[in-house]
Amino acid sequence: MALIGGLALGCQILALPAQAGVVVTGAAITGDKTRTEFSMTLSQGVTVEVFTLANPYRVILDMPDVTFELPKDAGQSGQGLISAYRYGLFAARKSRVVIDTVSPVSIEKAEMTAAPGGAVKLLLSLKSSDAASFGAGTGASRTASRPVQADLGRGADSPRPSRRTGRPVVVIDPGHGGVDPGALGASNVYEKDVVLAAALELFAELEKLDRFDVVLTRSTDVFVSLDDRLEFSRSRSADLFVSLHADAIADKRFTSQVRGATVYTLSDRASDEAARRMAEKENSADAIAGLPVLKEEEEGGVRDILIDLVKRETANFSMDASNSLVGRLKQATQLSAKPQRAAAFKVLRQTGTPSVLVELGYLSNKDDEKRLSSESWRRKVAESLAAAISAYFDRRTALAP
Repeated sequence: MALIGGLALGCQILALPAQAGVVVTGAAITGDKTRTEFSMTLSQGVTVEVFTLANPYRVILDMPDVTFELPKDAGQSGQGLISAYRYGLFAARKSRVVIDTVSPVSIEKAEMTAAPGGAVKLLLSLKSSDAASFGAGTGASRTASRPVQADLGRGADSPRPSRRTGRPVVVIDPGHGGVDPGALGASNVYEKDVVLAAALELFAELEKLDRFDVVLTRSTDVFVSLDDRLEFSRSRSADLFVSLHADAIADKRFTSQVRGATVYTLSDRASDEAARRMAEKENSADAIAGLPVLKEEEEGGVRDILIDLVKRETANFSMDASNSLVGRLKQATQLSAKPQRAAAFKVLRQTGTPSVLVELGYLSNKDDEKRLSSESWRRKVAESLAAAISAYFDRRTALAP
């Protein structure tokens, strides 16, 4: 692996000594569809690893944990060979920039140079290429998932919930995070931020009830892969998995009309086209964060028949949870036109754990965005969700043989 200044290409690395508190203060895209340059200004040099991935075509920049002081809408649009880019915390002490390209590219140049005021400029020069030359990308050999991170849930020093306590285990899953911002609101509000705030409110409300062991898949602004979220739930022997999200629609003609909360459950067949598109978008989270996307193994034969018996019971419990959540949510906030839907969400594919995905509202709607940004509204909704979860377990206890 050849070193170029402080950058490692393909996987190539820019390696410069750095101190704590490195800040990215600017980013820019210039050029056309023949050659495009992406640049970032950092307060000082860091080690940067650069590699590419296909399906879709992306260029990935990995570096130590840095602070991004960029406009909220930075990266939402592109130029030349770059369609967009994202940035944020990818794992503990690791930041990532994911650059989406409109076609295959080659990295013609990658360098770090001195900038005014003691800063450092990182420059990538991308050149148009072809699919055969690009292949699967220089990072294709990397695995698609990482171990569950130490700072998930209640912290590295907290014991895992155990069924020996006799209390149900509830996993709260704030969607997106870190390099995956999720939807962007009409006033540049990130989905990852409002759902984390709502999750922390729900955590506090459930803790007040003192009848559940409650854990979070993430408690900070960090990316967590879909596989890691599933493994986290499985390893905690979760009795209920609640994933929190906030939707957005791109068609501005309907943003004033489409709003309200929706509760989704798992189904191989989507309840409608909107639910199918929603699942497709949420299932792309790993690709958005710059992970290689592996084809899922299909279940079949005898194994499929055996687990189907468990899935049916889990599906029934998931629908019970959905009914309870919708019943309580309508007392606290507006619901969408069709508040109960189903689709093939990967994060809900938990054979033995009832699971629901709650879209708290539409960030593309100004009224919903305002509510989602309100601490008092989030607390009110968290109270409703906590009451619904409690009622759901009351019913399960009453029905237990």
